Amino acid sequence: MDAEGSNPVRLTDNPAYDAYPAWSPDGTRIAFHSWRDGNWEIYVMDADGSNPVRLTNNPAADYSPAWSPDGTRIAFESWRDGNYSEIYVMGADGSNPVNVTDNPSGDYSPAWSPGNHQR
Repeated sequence: MDAEGSNPVRLTDNPAYDAYPAWSPDGTRIAFHSWRDGNWEIYVMDADGSNPVRLTNNPAADYSPAWSPDGTRIAFESWRDGNYSEIYVMGADGSNPVNVTDNPSGDYSPAWSPGNHQR
């Protein structure tokens, strides 16, 4: 929609729950999580809602995507390690997911610093 709230446009049309949209830094893509394949997975689509692609494919829940400032990586929450929630980072194409928190407590709401800090 426009900044003042006019002209809303529906971007997804799936009976499953689609949530937590995150704009890529260049504004061309939107990452989100969805239940459309029977499990919480991370997807990315073009900014107009076309070309949705599933980036994660894991029996555990993957959700809450956050783009890196340079647009090359996406951080997300996952239950992959049998822990309630860990933070992972993967390539913007879904490649090489890596657990960056290894903590018995839940880790939530990934966010990147505004600079281009590398881990």
